[in-house]
Amino acid sequence: MKNNRYIYTFVHHPDEYEVCRMEMRAFFGKDTDANYLFSETEIDPSRSPFIEERLTVLYAHKKLDDLKEQLSQLAIGEKTYKVICLNKMDMAANRKIEHNVRQQLEREIGLLLEGEPDLNRPQCLFGIIWLDGVWYFGLYTKSESVWRKHKDKPQQYSTALNTRTARALVNIAVPQIENIKVIDPCCGIGTVLIEALSMGIQIEGRDINWHVCQGSRKNIAHFGLKGTVAKGPISEVVNHYDVAIIDLPYNVFTHASISEQAEILKHARRIADQVLVVTIDPIDRVIEEAGFEIFDRCVAKKQHFSREILLCR
Repeated sequence: MKNNRYIYTFVHHPDEYEVCRMEMRAFFGKDTDANYLFSETEIDPSRSPFIEERLTVLYAHKKLDDLKEQLSQLAIGEKTYKVICLNKMDMAANRKIEHNVRQQLEREIGLLLEGEPDLNRPQCLFGIIWLDGVWYFGLYTKSESVWRKHKDKPQQYSTALNTRTARALVNIAVPQIENIKVIDPCCGIGTVLIEALSMGIQIEGRDINWHVCQGSRKNIAHFGLKGTVAKGPISEVVNHYDVAIIDLPYNVFTHASISEQAEILKHARRIADQVLVVTIDPIDRVIEEAGFEIFDRCVAKKQHFSREILLCR
């Protein structure tokens, strides 16, 4: 339903604020300082490491009594259901609703619906939320933290991207996955590859280090995923891609100098229409010399370690 109105709620660590907002802009074309967002764009909440819930709005009323009156006419049929109140945390100026009050509200709304409630295994989930003087009711979707399953890899590097950041990077680079071909030419142990493959994105990996390639393949297979990881530099790539995701090498195995990074970006310009660059070095000039224009950026933090994320065309 293209004209549906969706409400998304977000949860993230303070260090992830900028990455979360950059992902918002990629998905929705806008961001917000608040931890909720209205949009007509439908995104599976489980794609994002930051989206907590999605409400597909069916009804909206300023008065709760008016909402209740409309809900009394909602027929669910033979399906079982459960109602969930989303106001379990502060949302900008909207203070959270205490647990016992939420439970009472969920019961009151649930009793109005024509159907059979089931708190354990409901066939339908409904949600209600109070935001800026309006009650919203609709279909509820809870995010599944898929990225958590990918934290424990057989092969690990201390400087590798964490799975949450890697998943966000993929979403920033590939917000819409249909008919998009992606390459990660400096894939390392495959953190980005795993997140992309788990979302059904068509991606290929590559690295110049044989041991790293082997580690990446082991990690991919460990999670039951299927992906290609080739050994060799980006200069040997002959195919063309819609997007390249490049975490520029900086660890003890494959550290790249500024001139080597420039060479990587020059070939990225040749093989891809768009590139998402992750770097610890200030390389704006190098990116521009490679023929790219930076049109969005943020800083990703990992304790005292920071990377800059640059989305370029």
